[in-house]
Amino acid sequence: MNPPRYTLPAIALHWAQAIIVLWLLWLGWTMTDLPKGAERSAAYALHKSLGLLTLLLVLLRLGWRQRHPAPPSVVGAWPERLARLTHYLLYAFLLLAPLAGYLASSFTPYAIKLFGLEIPKAGWPDESLNALFKQIHQIAVWGGAGLIALHLLGAAKHIVQRDGMLRRMLPG
Repeated sequence: MNPPRYTLPAIALHWAQAIIVLWLLWLGWTMTDLPKGAERSAAYALHKSLGLLTLLLVLLRLGWRQRHPAPPSVVGAWPERLARLTHYLLYAFLLLAPLAGYLASSFTPYAIKLFGLEIPKAGWPDESLNALFKQIHQIAVWGGAGLIALHLLGAAKHIVQRDGMLRRMLPG
């Protein structure tokens, strides 16, 4: 069976975002254990830049998706509803986590840089607002990690079933 496929730009954006988000999760969970110094500062700077890139990519993906809807699904009604809900929640995570991270960084005395280029902050030094947005960021990330695990379980299900659904999002 060959279900209808996503467009090539949608496939490229999906896999680019997947790689960046996995890198962000790994970096976010390891950078806090680094001793204070240049290596830790570089890890945080990279994490912030990749987070901002994630926000830009998801906005691009949502814009693309508006003009190029997902191909029709060929699975049953309840699996389709679960998949659709998971995808909506994944998009919410991809928006909320980097936005909360950006806002947390906006309420520190430090500049925010996108790969070395300083960008405007949305706030001023304020420890309580920084802590609030940092907590929202962490909750969103843990929830997003769970959603990613659910997404991967769904992909594994399609591999086991050999129903061709994965070909919709694979290049080539």
